[in-house]
Amino acid sequence: MSFENVKQYFENIGLGQRVIALANSSATVEEAAEAVGCQPMQIAKTLSFFVDENPILIVTAGDAKIDNKKFKNTFHQKAKMIPGEQVERCIGHAPGGVCPFAVNSDVTVYLDVSLNRFDRIYPGGGNGHSAVNLSLDELVKYSAFSGWIDVCKDWFVNN
Repeated sequence: MSFENVKQYFENIGLGQRVIALANSSATVEEAAEAVGCQPMQIAKTLSFFVDENPILIVTAGDAKIDNKKFKNTFHQKAKMIPGEQVERCIGHAPGGVCPFAVNSDVTVYLDVSLNRFDRIYPGGGNGHSAVNLSLDELVKYSAFSGWIDVCKDWFVNN
Protein backbone atom coordinates (compact mmCIF):
# COMPACT_ATOMS: atom_id res chain seq x y z
CA MET A 1 0.00 0.00 0.00
CA SER A 2 2.95 2.36 0.51
CA PHE A 3 3.60 2.85 -3.21
CA GLU A 4 -0.08 3.66 -3.73
CA ASN A 5 0.03 6.17 -0.86
CA VAL A 6 3.08 7.90 -2.33
CA LYS A 7 1.53 7.89 -5.81
CA GLN A 8 -1.69 9.39 -4.44
CA TYR A 9 0.26 12.02 -2.49
CA PHE A 10 1.97 13.16 -5.69
CA GLU A 11 -1.25 12.92 -7.72
CA ASN A 12 -2.85 15.31 -5.22
CA ILE A 13 -0.14 17.92 -5.84
CA GLY A 14 -0.12 17.47 -9.61
CA LEU A 15 3.14 15.51 -9.85
CA GLY A 16 1.84 11.95 -10.10
CA GLN A 17 3.81 11.33 -13.29
CA ARG A 18 7.05 11.80 -11.30
CA VAL A 19 6.45 8.60 -9.32
CA ILE A 20 8.07 5.83 -11.34
CA ALA A 21 7.19 2.15 -11.05
CA LEU A 22 10.35 0.27 -11.96
CA ALA A 23 10.68 -3.21 -13.44
CA ASN A 24 13.91 -3.78 -11.51
CA SER A 25 14.60 -3.45 -7.80
CA SER A 26 15.34 -0.06 -6.28
CA ALA A 27 15.89 -1.43 -2.77
CA THR A 28 19.59 -0.50 -2.67
CA VAL A 29 21.37 2.61 -3.92
CA GLU A 30 23.15 0.66 -6.63
CA GLU A 31 20.00 -1.10 -7.81
CA ALA A 32 18.03 2.16 -7.81
CA ALA A 33 20.70 4.02 -9.79
CA GLU A 34 20.79 1.26 -12.40
CA ALA A 35 16.99 1.06 -12.62
CA VAL A 36 16.57 4.85 -12.89
CA GLY A 37 19.64 5.47 -15.07
CA CYS A 38 21.50 7.93 -12.86
CA GLN A 39 24.65 8.00 -10.77
CA PRO A 40 24.40 6.28 -7.36
CA MET A 41 25.15 9.55 -5.56
CA GLN A 42 21.93 11.03 -7.04
CA ILE A 43 19.79 8.45 -5.25
CA ALA A 44 18.30 10.10 -2.18
CA LYS A 45 18.46 7.26 0.33
CA THR A 46 16.20 7.51 3.34
CA LEU A 47 17.46 6.08 6.61
CA SER A 48 15.27 5.45 9.65
CA PHE A 49 16.39 6.01 13.24
CA PHE A 50 15.02 6.32 16.74
CA VAL A 51 15.82 9.55 18.58
CA ASP A 52 14.45 9.55 22.12
CA GLU A 53 12.39 6.53 20.98
CA ASN A 54 10.70 8.68 18.31
CA PRO A 55 11.04 7.69 14.64
CA ILE A 56 12.97 10.02 12.36
CA LEU A 57 14.07 9.84 8.75
CA ILE A 58 17.30 11.24 7.39
CA VAL A 59 17.48 11.64 3.62
CA THR A 60 21.07 11.57 2.33
CA ALA A 61 22.88 11.41 -0.98
CA GLY A 62 23.48 7.88 -2.21
CA ASP A 63 27.23 8.07 -1.62
CA ALA A 64 26.99 9.43 1.93
CA LYS A 65 27.35 7.45 5.15
CA ILE A 66 26.18 8.38 8.62
CA ASP A 67 29.01 9.83 10.70
CA ASN A 68 28.37 8.65 14.26
CA LYS A 69 30.17 11.63 15.83
CA LYS A 70 28.18 14.16 13.78
CA PHE A 71 24.96 12.27 14.54
CA LYS A 72 25.67 12.40 18.26
CA ASN A 73 26.58 16.10 18.11
CA THR A 74 23.30 16.82 16.33
CA PHE A 75 20.91 14.59 18.26
CA HIS A 76 22.82 14.25 21.58
CA GLN A 77 22.73 10.47 21.47
CA LYS A 78 24.19 7.57 19.52
CA ALA A 79 22.67 6.64 16.18
CA LYS A 80 20.12 3.87 16.67
CA MET A 81 18.62 2.57 13.44
CA ILE A 82 15.09 1.25 13.59
CA PRO A 83 15.25 -2.57 13.41
CA GLY A 84 14.07 -3.87 10.05
CA GLU A 85 11.06 -5.67 11.46
CA GLN A 86 9.81 -2.41 13.04
CA VAL A 87 10.38 -0.03 10.13
CA GLU A 88 7.02 -0.43 8.39
CA ARG A 89 5.05 -0.02 11.60
CA CYS A 90 7.10 2.99 12.74
CA ILE A 91 7.51 4.79 9.40
CA GLY A 92 4.72 3.59 7.12
CA HIS A 93 6.99 2.03 4.48
CA ALA A 94 8.80 -1.30 4.50
CA PRO A 95 12.60 -1.56 4.22
CA GLY A 96 13.69 -1.09 0.62
CA GLY A 97 10.89 1.40 0.00
CA VAL A 98 11.36 3.93 2.77
CA CYS A 99 10.97 7.49 1.53
CA PRO A 100 10.09 10.86 3.08
CA PHE A 101 6.56 11.00 1.58
CA ALA A 102 3.27 9.68 2.93
CA VAL A 103 4.87 8.63 6.21
CA ASN A 104 3.22 8.20 9.61
CA SER A 105 2.28 11.51 11.20
CA ASP A 106 4.73 11.18 14.10
CA VAL A 107 7.80 10.79 11.84
CA THR A 108 10.21 13.74 11.67
CA VAL A 109 12.09 14.14 8.38
CA TYR A 110 15.55 15.70 8.01
CA LEU A 111 17.56 16.37 4.86
CA ASP A 112 21.33 15.98 4.98
CA VAL A 113 23.51 18.65 3.35
CA SER A 114 25.07 15.94 1.14
CA LEU A 115 22.03 16.40 -1.14
CA ASN A 116 22.85 20.02 -1.93
CA ARG A 117 25.17 19.04 -4.80
CA PHE A 118 22.36 17.96 -7.10
CA ASP A 119 19.69 19.62 -9.19
CA ARG A 120 17.92 16.30 -9.77
CA ILE A 121 17.58 13.48 -7.26
CA TYR A 122 15.65 10.23 -6.94
CA PRO A 123 14.22 9.23 -3.57
CA GLY A 124 12.28 6.00 -3.22
CA GLY A 125 8.59 5.82 -3.96
CA GLY A 126 7.24 3.63 -1.17
CA ASN A 127 8.33 0.16 -2.25
CA GLY A 128 11.40 -1.66 -3.52
CA HIS A 129 10.54 -1.10 -7.19
CA SER A 130 9.94 2.65 -7.37
CA ALA A 131 11.52 6.08 -7.39
CA VAL A 132 10.40 9.70 -7.56
CA ASN A 133 12.06 12.07 -10.04
CA LEU A 134 12.46 15.41 -8.22
CA SER A 135 14.50 18.57 -8.18
CA LEU A 136 16.14 19.40 -4.88
CA ASP A 137 13.67 22.28 -4.45
CA GLU A 138 10.78 19.86 -4.94
CA LEU A 139 12.21 17.47 -2.35
CA VAL A 140 12.44 20.37 0.08
CA LYS A 141 8.88 21.45 -0.68
CA TYR A 142 7.15 18.07 -0.65
CA SER A 143 9.02 16.07 2.00
CA ALA A 144 7.64 18.17 4.88
CA PHE A 145 11.14 18.13 6.32
CA SER A 146 11.98 19.71 9.67
CA GLY A 147 15.38 21.05 8.69
CA TRP A 148 18.77 20.60 7.11
CA ILE A 149 21.38 18.67 9.08
CA ASP A 150 25.00 17.65 8.54
CA VAL A 151 25.40 14.08 9.83
CA CYS A 152 27.18 12.31 6.98
CA LYS A 153 30.72 11.54 5.88
CA ASP A 154 32.60 10.35 2.82
CA TRP A 155 30.33 11.96 0.25
CA PHE A 156 32.69 14.86 -0.45
CA VAL A 157 35.61 12.50 -1.19
CA ASN A 158 34.15 11.53 -4.56
CA ASN A 159 33.39 15.06 -5.66
